[in-house]
This record gives sequence, structure tokens and C-alpha cells, in this order.
Amino acid sequence: MLMALYWCTECIPLAVTALLPVILFPMMGIMESNEVCIQYLKDSNMLFIGGLLVAIAVEHWNLHRRIALNVLLIVGVKPSLLMIGFMGTTAFLSMWISNTASTAMMLPIANAVLQQLCENEANAEERDHNTAAAAAATDGQDNQAFEMGDTKGSKLKQKYVKLTKGMSLSVCYAASIGGTATLTGTTPNVILKGQIDDLFPDNGGVINFASWFGFAFPNMVLMLVLSWLWLQFVFLGFNFKKTFGCGSKNEGDREAYQVIKDEYNKLGRMNFAESCVLIIFTLLVLLWFTREPGFIPGWATVLFNKDKTYVTDGTVAILMSSLFFCIPSKWPRCGATNKNEEERENKFFPPPLLTWDIVHEKMPWNIILLLGGGFALAHGSEKSGLSDWLGLSLVPLQSIPPAAISILLCLLVATFTECSSNTATTTLFLPILASMATAIKIHPLYVMFPCTISASLAFMLPVATPPNAIAFSYGNLKVMDMAKTGFILNIVGITTVNIAINTWGIPMFQLDTFPSWANITKGP
Repeated sequence: MLMALYWCTECIPLAVTALLPVILFPMMGIMESNEVCIQYLKDSNMLFIGGLLVAIAVEHWNLHRRIALNVLLIVGVKPSLLMIGFMGTTAFLSMWISNTASTAMMLPIANAVLQQLCENEANAEERDHNTAAAAAATDGQDNQAFEMGDTKGSKLKQKYVKLTKGMSLSVCYAASIGGTATLTGTTPNVILKGQIDDLFPDNGGVINFASWFGFAFPNMVLMLVLSWLWLQFVFLGFNFKKTFGCGSKNEGDREAYQVIKDEYNKLGRMNFAESCVLIIFTLLVLLWFTREPGFIPGWATVLFNKDKTYVTDGTVAILMSSLFFCIPSKWPRCGATNKNEEERENKFFPPPLLTWDIVHEKMPWNIILLLGGGFALAHGSEKSGLSDWLGLSLVPLQSIPPAAISILLCLLVATFTECSSNTATTTLFLPILASMATAIKIHPLYVMFPCTISASLAFMLPVATPPNAIAFSYGNLKVMDMAKTGFILNIVGITTVNIAINTWGIPMFQLDTFPSWANITKGP
């Protein structure tokens, strides 16, 4: 309760609150200090660190910008296609890099394109107005033509203010939605894996990169499409001819397209460093997918994990991210040079793809402590008997259908995460949900999975997530704009994740049975 209060009010930094178990658990005789401290750097933390190192390398060499602009060049600049282009690109980037970084990168591009579209349409209307005014002058109707021009200009301004709001919201919402698709996409996902492994150590690696992706990626796509349709309805309407761009491109579209093309041309050709980062990133994803795919034995099972799980997703993440510190950022060159010593050194001994100074500057160390604090809290609940007490207290819920329990809990978590960080929300709720599941004999993942994803559905308030705050500062938004649009998206998100858990989730994880590894309740 104390940590929940501190996390919600942020009266002290979140990471400092996460360190409270190190002080209080030993003093209260709950756990020895060694046992508490070991919770702060587990396998899940290593997976998170490895994923962040890859994200830092992608951002450092601007690979994410190249991918984003490439996609936008493909989809074009018609408003509706542009919106789905920005949403799809942002969601894809958020699967691998932080939601905040993908939002911060995409919003300036969106603003530049919309500004160009607005200027082009204004110029076209001004030309039409001047032609109409000249024609009206010959007929003696100057005032009427002037009033019509003013009305059109005002409507155009209102149209683009609305479109800017819609585009800003689409980017920040897509970042939050995209982060749910991969195990390393956002912190709550890693917390779920850590809590499952800690609370149910015999689960047999039920959550890994491949199994998470298999469940969450289709759900993310469904959520993204429904969100796009809702934003399309609110901010663009359903005039298919205008918004989808039936027919040929006009001059304004070509100029806006040129803005994107100019941004892409500024990047130049893909250099050696970008190619290396792309290859390492691709290899990492392939190794994650094939480590233990489920339907066939993976490479880790065949080579290492014959009797125990020696190699995990965390092992792979650290292995591949370590390469960034070994591979040079340029081809080393030989031959004499008359340049100064520093340039000569860079030529013969180029710096690696990542240096520790870059990592130290960009790594969110506070989140790693926050993860550890959550694991310590969960372990303390188990050791003290609080988990068992909570489980017994929640036994009356057995009479409620599991689907109804899941929906109610998702609503509770989605509401809570609007005024608390998604990391703190997940950390507080997951141990309680695990206790409840074991008490009423339902599969722990049946409630823990949808609630983890619901913790990322913070769409209603600017303070709910950093992407929302960035969009709020860019898009001339009012709190009510975000609240009205985000409320429906919260309902959409909760609906889609509960559809997912009751359809393809059941055969994937056998959610209709109570697994033997979850039967850990210690009776009297």
C-alpha cells in the first residue's frame, strides 16, 4: 500500500520507491537482504537491457527514420492513407524502440507534411478566389466574391486544425498500441514475463518472445485498424473520394510528397553502420522467434536446453547487443594520410557502433530499478504469506464467469493506468491477479495477459504516458479532445484483448484448463 501510494503520487522518484523493499523487508523480518537484492537483476531485466541496447543503436544511427520515411513514400499523402501510414509506421517502430522515441520522431514529420498540404491548398484556393474576383468585378459583384473567399479561408483553417489534432493523436495512440505486440516493446510486457517466472517457476517458459508475438501481434493489428477507423470518423469523416484519394494526384499532393522525399534524400545512401545495425537487429529477431517456437524444437532446445532452460531470450538479447560494442562503425582503411592525429586514428581505428558513453546517456536506468522493485515486491508477498491470504479472500469470485472477471479487471487496470505509470500499475496488479487466479482455479494468464495489455491503454489524459504529452504539445489539442477520443479507444482496446484471449489465446496457452504449474497454493 505504501509503494502504491508513492508510485501514484510520485512524491519521490519512481525508482527510489522501487528500492523500498531493500530497506523495509529485512527490517521487518520478511526476507534477508541478500534474498531481496537478488530480485533486482533477474533474467527479465537482462532481456529488457538487451532490447534497449538494440533500440539505442537503431536510434543512434537513424535507422528508424529511414524506415519511417520509406513507408510514407509508399503510402502517399492523401489524408486517410497518410494517417494509416503514420499509425502503421509508428506502431512498427514502437515494437522495437521506445514509444516515446517513435512518437517524438514521427510527429515533426507529420506536422511538416500537413503544413505543406495546408499551404498548397491555401495557394490553390487563393488562385481560384482571384480568378472569381476578377470575373465578379466585370459583373459588379466585388463584395460577394470577397465574402466567399473569406469563408473558404476560414473553413480551410478549421479543416487543417482538425486534421492536425487527428494526426497527432493517431501517432501517440499507435505508439502505445504498437508497444504491446512484442515482449520487449514496452515495460509491462517484460514485467509479466518476470512475474510469471518468479511466481510460477515450473511454468516451462510459457511466455517467450515467440509465444507473446503469436498472441499479441494479431491483437495489435486489430486494435490499430479499429483505432484508425474511429479517428478517421472523428477527424476526417467518411468521404472516401477526398480522404482515400480516388483519382489522380493534384499539384498540392505532389508538393507534400516532395517534402517527405526531400527528408529521405537528406539521409543519403545507407552507410556501413546502418547496414550492420539492420543485420544485427534482423538476426536478433530471427533468433528470438526460432529459440523455442513451440510447434517444433528450437535451436536452443536442440543445442543447450536438453534438461534445463540454460539459454533464454535474455541470453540472446545480450549476445547480439554485445556485438554493437565490437563491430566498427566504418570499414577500417589502410594507407598513408597527412591529416591530423584524431582523423588518422578514426580512419585506422573507427569507433564501434555503440560506445558506453552513448548507452549511459540514453539507457533508462530508473526503469530497470522499477522492474526489480516489482519483482522484490512480488517475492515478498509470496514469502510473507500475503499472496495466500489474498487468494483465500478472493475465493468468492469463483461464482463469477471468468470472461466477466477478465473484462472487469481490464476496465479497472485501464482506469488506474490513466493516472499512474503503466509500469507501476502492472507491478502492483499482477501479483494480486496471480493469487486470485490460483485461488479460483483459472489459468493465471487468462487474467494476467489482458490486464498487462490494458495497462498500455492510457489514451485519455496528456499525463498518462509520455507519447500523449508529446502529442499534446504538438497538436493544438485540448484535454477534452483527448479524453473524448481516448475513452472510446479504451473500450475498443479492452474489447479486442478480451476477444483475443477467448479465441486464439485459448488454444495457444490452453487457457480453458488450470495448469499443474499454477497449483502452488499453500493450504493450512
